[in-house]
Amino acid sequence: MQSSSLYNSTGDRFVRLCIVLFLAVCLVVVAYPLIYVLSSSFSSPHAVSSGSVWLLPVDWTLAGYEAVFKNKQIVNGFINSFFYMFCGTALNLVMTVLAAYPLTRKQFKIRNTVMLFFVITMFFSGGLIPYYLLIKDLGMIDTRWVMIIPSALSVWNIILVRTYMNHSIPDDLYEAASIDGCGDFKYLLSIVLPLSKPVLAVIGLYVAVGFWNSYFNALIFLKSSELQPLQLVLRNILILNVIDPTMIKDFDVLMRRQGMSDVIKYAVIVVASAPVLVLYPFVQKYFVQGVMIGAIKG
Repeated sequence: MQSSSLYNSTGDRFVRLCIVLFLAVCLVVVAYPLIYVLSSSFSSPHAVSSGSVWLLPVDWTLAGYEAVFKNKQIVNGFINSFFYMFCGTALNLVMTVLAAYPLTRKQFKIRNTVMLFFVITMFFSGGLIPYYLLIKDLGMIDTRWVMIIPSALSVWNIILVRTYMNHSIPDDLYEAASIDGCGDFKYLLSIVLPLSKPVLAVIGLYVAVGFWNSYFNALIFLKSSELQPLQLVLRNILILNVIDPTMIKDFDVLMRRQGMSDVIKYAVIVVASAPVLVLYPFVQKYFVQGVMIGAIKG
């Protein structure tokens, strides 16, 4: 009774109220821009250009989405982006696990030296021109592989997975598995990978979002429009819909075209963000678990 009364004291209630109010303000600050973009994408061009949209759509219309999906490259860009995301994420996870697991084994005597060479690459780079020449010599210019192979491994992800395995998977499991005749490869597949689901889910989400938002390599190395990812296609759509005020003398026409351009921009934002928003709930529990386990055990 005494602990309950202390917990429900005036000071505790005031602190909880302040926390709730602070979190409510944070929620509004984060959620309102998202709601505004979504509502504007479904509003009429006139409502957007006149500033009538605040929270809910005004003069509901799908004109923005129709203008976006009329471009035949949109569907092709979706297919390309999904291909780059799934193949790139799968390859990145495989390479990360295969690189991180040996660095956790005490039997691997030069693991610290190898890790040092990995870390050096995080601080030094050859630059864009040598990078381009390397990609050209490898024959990956204007191919799908240029969007996947150069991003197949991240040293930061190796560090995260290595740290997780060291702190969350006891060596006793390896010793017990070795007594039962379990080799390293079977131990990795049967024990390490199932226990590493949280951290792999976190890294998988980060990598997938990175591949989905990637456009720089495509901008430099891809010449064919058939290979371009969605982000580059949408960028081209936005550039084509930029209005030059000096070219239009009629103010009403300028406002209508500017409103339509703004609606298209909001529709493009929704189209580009929707797949990531749909993916996140499926890995949310692993995401939270992976981050918390790393914080507690570290």
